[in-house]
Amino acid sequence: MSEHSEHNEEYEVCTEVIGEVLKIVAVKRAVHVIGELHDGPQRFNRLRRNLGNISTQSLTVILRHLEQNGIIQRQVMPTMPVTVEYSLTEQGREFEDVLNVIHDWGASRREHQTSLGKASSLSEK
Repeated sequence: MSEHSEHNEEYEVCTEVIGEVLKIVAVKRAVHVIGELHDGPQRFNRLRRNLGNISTQSLTVILRHLEQNGIIQRQVMPTMPVTVEYSLTEQGREFEDVLNVIHDWGASRREHQTSLGKASSLSEK
């Protein structure tokens, strides 16, 4: 196999893996839910309030999606009435490192864009 085709295969595998990750976090507000669970487990209604009173249906969809993808876990508490608590799995906690890197890149990019905007407006004067 040539070096070029090996590179293409590696690239395809790389982009496939990244695509799988993006499908998990591309769900609207999924990143916010992960961020909210960073400090520890939360019950459904508290999580909903902390997310700005997101609709029950929307939050349920997001939580199911994250649970199916191994990012969070759902624990039914033996209380009356039954309560459910959500927390990050080990994969979910590991993903926080990725989010921190993305945040740092985004903040650096924002700062760069801001400085370009200031330089552009100064040259127009």
